[in-house]
Amino acid sequence: MCGHALVVAMLAAAVLAEPDDAALVTVTPRETDAILPNPHMGWETFHVTSDRDPSLPPWIPSTVYYLRWGWREVEPRPGELNVALIDSALAAARQAGQRLAFRVMSCSSSPDNPYHPGWLRDVGGRIVTTSYDGVALDVPDLDDPTTLDRHLALVRLIAERYDGHPDLDHVDLGSVGWWGEWHMSGGGPVAVPTPETCRRVVDTYLQSFHRTPLVMLIGGGAQTAYACSQGAGWRADCLGDLGGFSKNWCHMRKGYPQWFREAKLDEVWKRAPIAYESCWDMRRWVEEGWPLRYIFNYALATHASYLNNKSAPLPTDTDVRPEVERFLRRLGYRLVLRELKHPATARPGETVTLTSRWQNAGSAPCYRPYAVAWRLRAGATTVKQIGPATVNVWMPGEVEVFTEEFLKSPPDLPPGPVNEVAEKFALRGDLLPGDYEVGVAVVDPDTAAPVVRLAIEGRAEDGWYPVSRLRVTAASARPRPMQCQTREMR
Repeated sequence: MCGHALVVAMLAAAVLAEPDDAALVTVTPRETDAILPNPHMGWETFHVTSDRDPSLPPWIPSTVYYLRWGWREVEPRPGELNVALIDSALAAARQAGQRLAFRVMSCSSSPDNPYHPGWLRDVGGRIVTTSYDGVALDVPDLDDPTTLDRHLALVRLIAERYDGHPDLDHVDLGSVGWWGEWHMSGGGPVAVPTPETCRRVVDTYLQSFHRTPLVMLIGGGAQTAYACSQGAGWRADCLGDLGGFSKNWCHMRKGYPQWFREAKLDEVWKRAPIAYESCWDMRRWVEEGWPLRYIFNYALATHASYLNNKSAPLPTDTDVRPEVERFLRRLGYRLVLRELKHPATARPGETVTLTSRWQNAGSAPCYRPYAVAWRLRAGATTVKQIGPATVNVWMPGEVEVFTEEFLKSPPDLPPGPVNEVAEKFALRGDLLPGDYEVGVAVVDPDTAAPVVRLAIEGRAEDGWYPVSRLRVTAASARPRPMQCQTREMR
């Protein structure tokens, strides 16, 4: 048996003779079809954390907790940020294994639950009367200088304390219009604030949040186009609507394509995340007979990273779970280590080359520059190295969207291109001879802790993946390599 070709359980390995007689190990990890609970992607819970969500089945992981606050909740008194409220939400997300995402709203459609603070009028802010669905109510006038200045000051306050917070996933760029959705439809006579006011709101978010990603509603017209051109991602309400509002118009075949083209959003997914929220919830999709495969393929093809189903129960039909599972296996990034090659033997003090091939089989990039790290371990000896390769440049596959054919039947999204990474690993001069486990992980470069689950089998409890073995020989001599056959270890 060729000891230096042994690999860990569930991996296939081969040792090949190179022209210079140096044996080369080639490892092909086994891909998993598990739904991966990775950060910054996947299923969002809504106004309830995953550990308290009665509608979240155990087979759906969720790493994002999404909620919305009214202005009055986060600034109960002038200039005073409700730190306890926000810190509590961040702590609850952390305890549930999630990160928080939120939106702040200023304009409520409910007269009994206004979003603006009661003190706004007292400090000279302008409150105006309008209506929603025929019901009169008061809303803040963001075109009023005092009102606008007060609201922008709040955005800056939030960012000063929470931008880049490790438990904050992203911020939904809201503030304007009903529920912060950048429209005033269904009401009057008050309209959306002027373009100049809207631009000041967008600019304040962009200038205040530098480390935490922003997303903005796709229907915001010129403001969405501007925000996304400056680095924000986009989100879309009403995924799944194939005719629930009108026989002649629906979000998926009319609304999204129009807004997408108007705002020139074609390339946004390559640099910032895309989020969807279901229309009603999935039970309505099934009741209406709207095909789940169509809806999910559509979201994947437009490079979604998130789906918020409003923490509603899933439909009970037996064909629903397989479609949801299929969707969640692709939603967001999904990093597969396809192959690893390295010398079978090395001596202390040498530098070995680890050549790996990776593929993003998901629907979106990982937008964080997490790094590929390698580890050698034998007994109490561990050597780690974080290489220069970062996973945020590994792209998913692409299809052309919003064509006539696409709108008839969105195709399956192909996996992305294969990325080859060659990294040098310097062996310490004091390494003792023996067989060393070769492990790989995708880590946060700031903490060196594994942060991403790979779509391969064999993950250890510490988040590392043992993928091969390297024999370290005595420093004085290298044994002549032996030819070994491909073998599969079980």
